[in-house]
Amino acid sequence: MKFTSQVAIDRPRQRVLELLLDTNNISQWQQGIRSFELLSGSRDQVGARSRVVFEMRGVRLEMIETVVEYRPPDLFTSTFEARGVKNLVENRFYEDGAGRTRWVMDNTLEFKGMISVLGMFIHDTITKQTLESMSRFKMFAERS
Repeated sequence: MKFTSQVAIDRPRQRVLELLLDTNNISQWQQGIRSFELLSGSRDQVGARSRVVFEMRGVRLEMIETVVEYRPPDLFTSTFEARGVKNLVENRFYEDGAGRTRWVMDNTLEFKGMISVLGMFIHDTITKQTLESMSRFKMFAERS
């Protein structure tokens, strides 16, 4: 399953990327986040791995994020893996006028096993939640 979401943010690209990568900020815009633990490397280093724990509606989801590509201020790509699912997330940042950034996020989800059946039914929910999360980040970034 693939989809693209985007928002325009009234902040320069470098500032948007700084705010996005600072894990101290993640609870400001990412609903359900319980913890973010760097396991190896640094957040802006290719190959860095982190454990991310979410809880939504009483369901706990633990994922491992691996940084795949980092070319500031244009690109930050990572994978998120959990049992039965892998999500490749490519975040691209474009100058969209003076001090304004267009954030485009491409998601490529792969489902395995029993989860693949669920994947067929949750496309709309995942795309909606992604755009809502990006919109919360936009509000946070424009206040910061």
